[in-house]
This record gives sequence, C-alpha cells and structure tokens, in this order.
Amino acid sequence: MSEQRVRAEKLDATDELAGLRARFVLDDAVYLDGNSLGALPAAVPGRVDDVVRRQWGELRIRSWTESGWWTAPERIGDRIAPLVGAAAGQIVVGDSTSVNVFKALVGAVRLAGEGRDEILVDATTFPTDGYIAESAARMTGRTLRPVAPSQVPGALGDRTAAVLLNHVDYRTGRLHDLPSLTAAVRAAGAVSVWDLCHSAGALPVGLDEHGVDLAVGCTYKYLNGGPGSPAYLYVRRDLQERFDSPLPGWNSHAEPFGMRRDYEPAPGAVRGRVGTPDILSMLALEAALEVWDGVSVDAVRAKSLALTDFFLECVAAYVPAGRVECLTPDAHAERGSQVALRCADAGRVMARLIERGVVGDFRHPDVLRFGFTPLYVGFGGVERAARVLAEVISSD
Repeated sequence: MSEQRVRAEKLDATDELAGLRARFVLDDAVYLDGNSLGALPAAVPGRVDDVVRRQWGELRIRSWTESGWWTAPERIGDRIAPLVGAAAGQIVVGDSTSVNVFKALVGAVRLAGEGRDEILVDATTFPTDGYIAESAARMTGRTLRPVAPSQVPGALGDRTAAVLLNHVDYRTGRLHDLPSLTAAVRAAGAVSVWDLCHSAGALPVGLDEHGVDLAVGCTYKYLNGGPGSPAYLYVRRDLQERFDSPLPGWNSHAEPFGMRRDYEPAPGAVRGRVGTPDILSMLALEAALEVWDGVSVDAVRAKSLALTDFFLECVAAYVPAGRVECLTPDAHAERGSQVALRCADAGRVMARLIERGVVGDFRHPDVLRFGFTPLYVGFGGVERAARVLAEVISSD
C-alpha cells in the first residue's frame, strides 16, 4: 500500500465532517464535479414528493399561504445568509444567476449616480457575466472596461460606477481578495458587485463583515440545490431603500395584490423579486440546505484546503513529471475549492476518468477541473482520483 493510501485512511478516520456524507445520495464514483452540480441531498426526493402530491395536489392554491410558498424567497434567503456571512433580511432567492447579475449591475450603476460613466468587469469572468455586463453598459449609457481583478485598484477612478468581480475564478480556482478589492471599490466611491457562484458553500465569504454592496450566486454547485435551482441576490441593508431594480415586477411591489398601475417597490430585499417564484425548484433547494444544519463554514474551509492539498500531493507522487501543469495557486489565501490541471488531450483524459468512476469536468481547450465538496468528498476518494489520473495518463 502506498504512503498516500495510508495517509488517506488516517485522514478519513479523523475527519470531523465525514458523517455528512450520509446526508447525500451517492454511489461508488469519486464525484469531483460539485463545482458544476452538487450531489443530491437525501432529504430532497421526499420533500419534493410532498410539495407535488400534498401541497400542490391537495392544498392547491391554499399552499401560497398555508405552505408558505409566498414567503419562500426571503425565508430561503435567510437560510443562505449565514453561509455567505450575511445577517437575515438581505438575501432574496429567485431567478437565474444571469438575471440577478443584470439586476445587481444595473442597480449598482443607479446607486452610483450620475457623473460616473464606466463599469469595470473581471476580464477572466464566466462568459455570461461578461455578456450581461456588456448589455448593462449599453442600456445605461456606460463604457465597459474589462480588467484583471489584480488590476482593479489601479483602474478605479472618479468615472467608475460599478465593479463586477468573481470571488473564485471558474476556470483556475483562483480565489480573489474580496476584502481588499471591496475596500478599494468603496474608497473610489463606486459600487461593488460580487459573483459568489464558486465560493458560497465552500469557504467563508463575509459579505457583511467586508462591506460588500451587492452580490449574486447560484445554488446548484456547493449548495447542492439541484439542476437549475434558483439563484440569489444580496443587497446590503443600508442600500436597500435606494436599490432600484431594472426588473420591477408584481412580486416586488409594495402591494402585490393591489394590482395598481403605478409601481411602488416593497421595502427591504423583497424589491429584488420579480415574478412568481419557481416553487418546485425553490422548495427542493430549501430541503437541500438542511444538510448544512450544525455545519461550520470554517470547518468546511479547513477540510477543503486539506483535500486540495492532499490531491496535489498525490498528483505529484503518482503522475509522471511534466505531464500535467497545475493552474490553481499553491497559496491557501488564493485557492478556492477546486484544482485545475492543464494537460495534453484533456477532453479524452477526462472521458476516460469518468469511465473509471472519477468524475470531474473538462474546459476547452486543455483544462481538467476537479471540484472538492467537503460535505461528501473524502480523502480516500481523492487518493483514488489521483491514482486513476496517473494510470490514464501513463497508458498513452
């Protein structure tokens, strides 16, 4: 037995989060793609069955009040809040990440006011964020300026209205410095918008602590809400009465059932709502979030770093030198909860890994991505993944 396999057994034996694996529906595969789609929490199927059969099938329209459908966006937002370091009453759940990026970015420009005609956007961002930012700039008459996150402090100025950044780079797993970048944006008089898709549920975020203005995120990655589960929008409490959403809908009206012709936004984060909530997927998400009961985000972060450290150690021990290049930073302060490796013929390599029960994903043209969800990934699985990767690469 290799030294790494022995270490994996010892690490699993002392893992304080190991028992959480039983809260998920899993098989023998090593599932390292939770940064794209989280595993199914065991409580979800039964809850969805109740929502469909009893709440919809029997109570029908009464469920908007009797089953709490109407208040679900804020109630579930309050469940997400502690996972991203926010107090209750600042997060509303609904719509997709893309729609929430649009709401947040246009809202940020409006908060910044006249005289600021430039939007900065993360040049390495996920494509959709870039598309939305370009559209928002056109619609608000602002100029869009892509910059690397490290260049943001030097790019800020009197013209800057809003800055859209990713907390963790989706391709490399690089963790950007949210506290210092947020402080720089605030000092310049601009409004910060953070995309938390690859950090929420994997590491501490500290939205309130660090004075983030607006934030968005998906719920189907580390929060395990299911495919297409609704995203969320965070609006810092002291900005809520000035937040002017570009998508006013009847659900965000102060009197939604008054059916008035004029629009009056609801108080608080509720003004981030738009239309009728996606109840089936939203309540599946609510059930999924129960896996976090009693779980510390700090403990999750500690295990995440231990898992990624161990994976890199195993890759170095097993994979022939020069066959892969790590794109993920070594420094813990700069690492999210994934490892990205560059290698030749990466698409074929990932396909063979999946055939052998190691599930990651491939990003064009040559990147293997492995996401480490501490709630259900163990050290034995990590060692197996690196060993199988070495066998696949060595068989060429």
